[in-house]
Amino acid sequence: MEEEKMNLRLDMDVQKLKTKKLRKGKNKAEGDSDSLKIDYKRLRCSMKATGLGKTSEQWCQEIQEEKIKADRLERKFQYRNRNSVMELRVSLDKIEQMKRRVEELEVALQNCEMRIELLEASKERQKE
Repeated sequence: MEEEKMNLRLDMDVQKLKTKKLRKGKNKAEGDSDSLKIDYKRLRCSMKATGLGKTSEQWCQEIQEEKIKADRLERKFQYRNRNSVMELRVSLDKIEQMKRRVEELEVALQNCEMRIELLEASKERQKE
């Protein structure tokens, strides 16, 4: 009977140690769990703040919108370039027309100067 009591006490001590060890493990696991929950909340807040908390559908939609914007800008740029080239051609044509007109006026001026010289020469002859 004494031996049984001693065995029971030993069993109780072993059970107490196991229980104590399990409680420590449980407390540590709960602490780790709480820490992980806090870290998870911080991560989610950070992701929301930086825009990383989007779903793949939201990312796809945003990418599509950016592609559309890029296409619009490219078309606008091409249109402006085309218009600029056309405006440049028109300006060059106007410059060429003005050059031709200046040449015509220079020829007309030379003709007038020649006529004046002839008239002056003729006037001089008449005076003599």
